[in-house]
Amino acid sequence: MRYADLHRRSIEDPDGFWLEQAQAIDWVQPPTRALFDQRAPIYEWFRDARLNACWNALDRHVEGGRADQTALIYDSPVTDAKQTYTYRELRDRVASLAGALKARGVQKGDRVVIYMPMIPQALEAMLACARLGAIHSVVFGGFAARELATRIDDAKPRAIIAASCGIEPGRVVHYKPLLDGAIEMATHKPEFCVIFQREQEVAQLIEGRDLDWHECQVGVEPADCVPVDGDHPLYILYTSGTTGQPKGVIRATAGYLVALAWTMKNHYNVNPGEVFWTASDVGWVVGHSYIVYAPLLHGATTVVFEGKPVGTPDAGTFWRIIQEYGVVSFFTAPTAFRAIKREDPAGEMVAQYDTSSLRALYLAGERADPDTVIWAQEKLQVPVVDHWWQTETGWPICGNPQGYEALPVKIGSPSVPMPGYDVRVLDEGGHPVAPGELGAIAIRLPLPPGTLPNLWQAEERFVKSYLAAFPGYYETGDAGYIDEDGYLYIMARTDDVINVAGHRLSTGGMEEVLASHPDVGECAVIGVADALKGQLPLGFLCLNKGVARDHGEVVREAVALVREKIGPVAAFRLAVVVDRLPKTRSGKILRATMVKIADGEDVTVPATIDDPAILDEIAQALRSIGYPSA
Repeated sequence: MRYADLHRRSIEDPDGFWLEQAQAIDWVQPPTRALFDQRAPIYEWFRDARLNACWNALDRHVEGGRADQTALIYDSPVTDAKQTYTYRELRDRVASLAGALKARGVQKGDRVVIYMPMIPQALEAMLACARLGAIHSVVFGGFAARELATRIDDAKPRAIIAASCGIEPGRVVHYKPLLDGAIEMATHKPEFCVIFQREQEVAQLIEGRDLDWHECQVGVEPADCVPVDGDHPLYILYTSGTTGQPKGVIRATAGYLVALAWTMKNHYNVNPGEVFWTASDVGWVVGHSYIVYAPLLHGATTVVFEGKPVGTPDAGTFWRIIQEYGVVSFFTAPTAFRAIKREDPAGEMVAQYDTSSLRALYLAGERADPDTVIWAQEKLQVPVVDHWWQTETGWPICGNPQGYEALPVKIGSPSVPMPGYDVRVLDEGGHPVAPGELGAIAIRLPLPPGTLPNLWQAEERFVKSYLAAFPGYYETGDAGYIDEDGYLYIMARTDDVINVAGHRLSTGGMEEVLASHPDVGECAVIGVADALKGQLPLGFLCLNKGVARDHGEVVREAVALVREKIGPVAAFRLAVVVDRLPKTRSGKILRATMVKIADGEDVTVPATIDDPAILDEIAQALRSIGYPSA
């Protein structure tokens, strides 16, 4: 069966298709049906089944002949540490921690907040919760105390598991004071905290509340896996809400495992026993899905990397890891590659390592501009597969199923919808638009298994946020078009489609053109208010390392390039050179915040920002070209 036929079957016969995929999972009680639609538009999957996620990720491999295979490789250039864990070792460590939590009353349905850096213990904490049927909620390590407090109040955890600190290049991030501050601010108080003490900083424990990670496990009985219903939440993952109140995305256990199991071979082309590396963080959805659950579910080896694409120690770190561990499939964000390309434009460091084990590179998280994709293809000599998904969906909406049928790669497109995703492009009235026409990207309901069935204790908000704009559809919040071959192109967030004198223009299209300039390493385009045209595009250019030319000359060339490629209709006249762009810790550019600075509005520093000082640099650069004009 070719991929197009497979996809068609997943849309026309979702029950039959997903029951077939469910055979990849171990069940305590197998499902009798896949889709439950009695409460539409609230859909549920595999509700009548019973299973355990930790059993599927660890125990079944231990019992099925993979006990001595490496499950996890930890590589930390920031602490100069490396460790490996077999499936048996990881299972035993997880069972011990789960036993310690169980001994202190944690049980099925309880919430546990996890606040840790990229260390193996973060994965152990997640899997220990899953073993007990407790619902974990990972908060990115180092998140501000107030943000952590709002998540504590929403999830109401029985316990919090944290590390004493995180390590960033050149500095130690003190987690424990942030945790203490968050608990003090929060109305809800956890019964206890488990603290993993790192040797880089030993935190002060609060007597009667805080337990030492190792000491609390002494003498406890390892815990067995607790079966849960198919629709039982495996985790809550908070995504920023427009109101300032974060949205708790729920991930139902059974549908998630079934969907992830399908993707590992069919999408990422990884076989059991091979090394799969996702350079992300367990605090983000990518880390949940493709550092923790999917690789282990599949019997592969996952890499836990505590470092950065550049500066730990240099722009060759990624290539070293691929060489050292024989990585066959590598997944990261385009922003990581832009950072490497900016530091090493000629790709000289790639040539210093043997990356021949690599079969493909997968990019997601930000639009993969063609210039970065072409650079990666040339330097690595492997297919570069752009794919697109969201925190809410948990796994790819669109991609290129390399392990099922390697479709032609179209640079600039994340290819085609994955099984169960019926992707449409709609106009403002909710009507489908013609191929090639820009519109709002929506997915016809029901969404496939593994996607969010709801928000944590906020069903009304779930419907309003995602289902109300286009009845019968899930609104993605992204804008783009589908070409004649059915390939999707993501051009911008819906908010980033700007209106210049009545013309709807994509800032993403302009960014593609700017990124093609040989001196531009990274860029962003925003729409700023204009009295005459409504909005005007404004470009930010980060130049490649070693570019010594006059900045004004580069700006003039960039402006001319956009006018040449897109035309005068874009009214692109404004651009400024900056050292860096404001980003979230996961690498997304904070365009909306830049728009507010340019328009002279009050700016609240986003909790997810990597370095708040960048906002002052952006404001200064904008003032140099007369913004805000008032």
